[in-house]
Amino acid sequence: MQQNAAFEPIGVSETDAIDCLLLVELANFVALRRRLGCVRADLLAGLASERLGRILPTASIASVGRTLVTCRFRGQAADEIDRRIAAIEASFARPFEIDEASIRIELTFGAAAAEIGVDEVALVEQAELALAEARTAYRAIRHQVAPRPQRDVVRMARELDRAIDKDELVLAYQPKVHVRRQEITSAEALVRWRHPERGMVMPNDFIPIAEQCQLIDRMTLWTIRRAIADQQELARRGHHLRLFINISGQLLADAAFVEEACRLVGSSDANLGFEITETSVIRDPASAIANLQRFADYGITIAIDDYGAGLSSLAYLKQLPARELKIDKLFVTQLTSSNRDPLIVRSTIDLAHALEMEVVAEGVETHAALALLTVMGCDMVQGYLISRPVALDALITYLDDGSHRRPGPDPLTLFGGLTSVRREA
Repeated sequence: MQQNAAFEPIGVSETDAIDCLLLVELANFVALRRRLGCVRADLLAGLASERLGRILPTASIASVGRTLVTCRFRGQAADEIDRRIAAIEASFARPFEIDEASIRIELTFGAAAAEIGVDEVALVEQAELALAEARTAYRAIRHQVAPRPQRDVVRMARELDRAIDKDELVLAYQPKVHVRRQEITSAEALVRWRHPERGMVMPNDFIPIAEQCQLIDRMTLWTIRRAIADQQELARRGHHLRLFINISGQLLADAAFVEEACRLVGSSDANLGFEITETSVIRDPASAIANLQRFADYGITIAIDDYGAGLSSLAYLKQLPARELKIDKLFVTQLTSSNRDPLIVRSTIDLAHALEMEVVAEGVETHAALALLTVMGCDMVQGYLISRPVALDALITYLDDGSHRRPGPDPLTLFGGLTSVRREA
């Protein structure tokens, strides 16, 4: 049975020519691998690509790993993606023949469409979000995302520009707990906007505008300066934490930003980390990788954020000077209720350790998930079970209290026989 598609248009007019990206995931790959064996299963993405090429002769098609195929094409209307998906589903209803075995490949679709010329990274990110939602939805989903009126964008950009100058931005910190040592040695800094009229504005409402209106560099440099000052205050209170800051993909090829960020860190001897997504590297891989190495040379820890939710590529993973890998919360929140997610998480942990990286699990909200991650060998956890993002004063109080060191439920008590099953997975 084919799984339904999630569709995420980006400001698309029904009459304009559009750029379409369709992500086609082999949903039953694990089951087919058990049936066919690893060698034959590795042929499936190639077979799927060949059939997709016949269905979409004008599309640019590429296999990404063993389970994902990307299809890029131009169209005239947003619903053209739906027609292409329908054609693919009809074709894949016919089985494939592999060594006299007749098998059916089940598919999950994530798609995005944008006006020609829209930032390629935005197109990829929206398709990835659609695919992530499609994995957990069992019905057709269509998000009609209307573009924000240009006058609203300009007004918000002007207000944000002033807010940076007036220190209206604030940082909230979400700590990461080292599972085995029961220590908090780092925290993620999350920017918020304390608007004088709208109240607290969350990142999703202003970071895209900062990127669109070329304010993301100023905002990120403000974040670095504030994090350095907060880190010094933490040290005065007896807490030595590495603070992680999210870095937009736009900035990885911005020479002026890189220079100023390195100057700030070098002159303050700060202990910072930068979190980046693999998707952010694809805009200009050579510059991004070179600048990430420069950050690493300054002692900045590089963390790969949202791993598994996007177009994760071993080719990039082995080139990035990363010391930390964060498993996307999409897999963590369903860890104890899914058959596939524990396999993905366990294999990701093993891969990261083989590459000498520590692993952080995001979105840990239950003791059951924490127990299973502990059994799997995850190094650090972050999520509402530990702490929500909090202001600096609240973080200091939390660290002083030391409640994170109190033992939680025994994993064996929580899982019983399930623990041994997960170890064998």
